[in-house]
Amino acid sequence: MSKLMTMKEAMSRFVQDGDTVVMEGFTHLIPFAAGHELIRQQRRNLTLVRLTPDLIFDQMIAAGCVRRLVFSWAGNPGIGPLHAFRRAVEQGRPCRLELEEYSHFGLALRLQAAAANVPFLPTRNFAGSDLPRVNPNIKLVTCPHTGEELWSVPALVPDVAILHAQRADEEGNTQVWGLVGVHREVAFAARRVVVVVEEIVAQEIIRRDPNRTLIPGFRVGAVVKEPFGAHPSYVQGYYDRDNEFYARWDDISRDETRLARY
Repeated sequence: MSKLMTMKEAMSRFVQDGDTVVMEGFTHLIPFAAGHELIRQQRRNLTLVRLTPDLIFDQMIAAGCVRRLVFSWAGNPGIGPLHAFRRAVEQGRPCRLELEEYSHFGLALRLQAAAANVPFLPTRNFAGSDLPRVNPNIKLVTCPHTGEELWSVPALVPDVAILHAQRADEEGNTQVWGLVGVHREVAFAARRVVVVVEEIVAQEIIRRDPNRTLIPGFRVGAVVKEPFGAHPSYVQGYYDRDNEFYARWDDISRDETRLARY
């Protein structure tokens, strides 16, 4: 069964106000076009989840889409801070932004726990960190086998996952290569999954190279063909990172009037 939809249709059907939305892509395969469509549709009160919030979340925050951010690092990679993000946290403009912060590994474990359908996962990752002091979701647990004290994080089940990839067939069998980040964990953790791809290919091509199929079609609710949909981030095998835009964004986002025009 074909799951092909336009971006407008997929965002309208699968993302509602107040949803928890994970938009992954670790420097690579960032779903910018999907974020832009959510801005156009004026989604509100979203909880956004991402290991490394960068420009797309800054844009969505500036557009008033976001109420809460679950993350492990935020910034304009190689350039500096995110100015809309900072204004929202420090000054409540355009609206107050709530923060829930983890390490990269800690947040990845939350998604992995949900993907494995277990309530939490233990880790040594937070020893010596201040994060447990400011994040009540990071708790101490005692290992039932050794009696050792470990930190733990709860499973995170997003309402929607939006993932960019190189290619898929019409049934949603999605192939990813290069820097895959936590695409697989996210696809199995979320209640609903939208995949945005550079190209749609025949099922025979997917079957010819099964090791690249990271997300099986049965996990996918919608497939959107959107070439250059990850720009200005990059897609291995298709286009490079637009470093000039990342530098330009620093100037655009510093000034609220200029940002509003953008």
